[in-house]
Amino acid sequence: MTPLLQLSGITKVFPGVRALENVQLALWPGKVTALIGENGAGKSTLVKVMTGIYQPDEGEILYKAIPVHLPTPESAHKMGITAIHQETVLFDELSVTENIFVGQYLHKGFLKKLDWPEMHRRAQAILARLEVQIDPRATLKTLSIAQRHMVAIARALSFEAQVVILDEPTAALSQHEILEFYQIVERLKQEGKAILFISHKFDEIFELADHYTILRDGVFVGAGAINEITEERMVSMMVGRAITQTFPKIDCEKGETVLEVKNLCHPTEFAHISFSLRKGEILGFYGLVGAGRTELMQALSGVTRPSSGEIILNGQPRRFRQPADAIKAGIVCVPEERQKQGAIIALPIAQNISLPQLSRLNPNGVLHDDREWKLADEYARRLQVKAFSWKQAVETLSGGNQQKVVIGKWLATHPDVIILDEPTKGIDIGSKAAVHQFMSELVSQGLAVIMVSSELPEVMGMADRIIVMHEGLMVAEYQAGDATAETIVSAASGAKQEAA
Repeated sequence: MTPLLQLSGITKVFPGVRALENVQLALWPGKVTALIGENGAGKSTLVKVMTGIYQPDEGEILYKAIPVHLPTPESAHKMGITAIHQETVLFDELSVTENIFVGQYLHKGFLKKLDWPEMHRRAQAILARLEVQIDPRATLKTLSIAQRHMVAIARALSFEAQVVILDEPTAALSQHEILEFYQIVERLKQEGKAILFISHKFDEIFELADHYTILRDGVFVGAGAINEITEERMVSMMVGRAITQTFPKIDCEKGETVLEVKNLCHPTEFAHISFSLRKGEILGFYGLVGAGRTELMQALSGVTRPSSGEIILNGQPRRFRQPADAIKAGIVCVPEERQKQGAIIALPIAQNISLPQLSRLNPNGVLHDDREWKLADEYARRLQVKAFSWKQAVETLSGGNQQKVVIGKWLATHPDVIILDEPTKGIDIGSKAAVHQFMSELVSQGLAVIMVSSELPEVMGMADRIIVMHEGLMVAEYQAGDATAETIVSAASGAKQEAA
């Protein structure tokens, strides 16, 4: 079978950086090809070449075996190539139909009036092809994240895209929504679409993909049929080494209780939450999207205020009116949305790490750059942040290194409790292993860790105890090793409403 889209010998050079070198990629009609690599491997750059944002310095692009030039995103669009990103730009205040046809509205009559009845009809027909129940007249802001993904895919189908690039499409979806997404991909395959699937989740890759292509440091390292490679071999090709221990959990002695939460309630997000946490312990929180885990962590870290209940830290009752109160007391939180909430990404690494310490490092309002630099250097090196300089802007780093900067920033405050909300979301296998290793080092030094994760293997592999939440309630608690994946998922789904 001839590839629908083929990239051969693609090289892209930026000043001082060879982002891609001799990269090969082939996409076949009705097949899914997984593009695999660590953050910084060149996946995003390659997608930008495919969609006309960047032009390659060397190599060629063939569409239906004919060499083509894609000088602009519009040219790729007309060719039938579209990318659906994790945060694809849609318009909250517009209807589903308007989002599907934005930039390509249909007109009628001499005066070229917008033909809304026809656009609604076509939008409904496209959604029916995907077998999703969405009202085309509904305002986008009323839809779930999963439904927004469906609208983005419908938008691609509206201009008869033949090549569909799915970039981390399931990152914000619940398990149920992920299964629905799998069905959508299967329908796209049945329509003969050539699909490029980018994901860090190996279970999804082996579930959906027919072929794979692996990049490392901008270089093509291999491709083939997905049924001819093992996960271990794939990881080795990605990182250039074997990841010997996926969850390097250290069994260390647990110290005294550092945090007690008693009957904590919020008017709308959670109720009757009680648990304790000891020094040297990792406490995992698991639940489906909307279970209230993140909202609970926001209350513990001073972002929101609970309506009742107690937070006791080192034996002292605490009330946090703002995050600064929690930080001063010894509780810090690495948020799920690291780019929006965890860092000022336009600022350098050094300034981000030193930000919570400005008053201490710069008494009397006098700036001491050397002190800030020394602090940043200590924690950036400790966390093995990969950068040319600590003056490098955080936004230029890979997702894994951005996460390390945010963790370093809060570790520099010397907390008693660190909350990690989805600590490995959207980062590659090598960076995940580094974060897991560092978590083990933290608890071995006596720090208490709360980890919120939607990845069940991570929770089961790293936590000493696991608390399961469902619709704002604690519904189960397990010691490590006492629960199976089935019992945890059952509790998270609401099938089990009592603690183990």
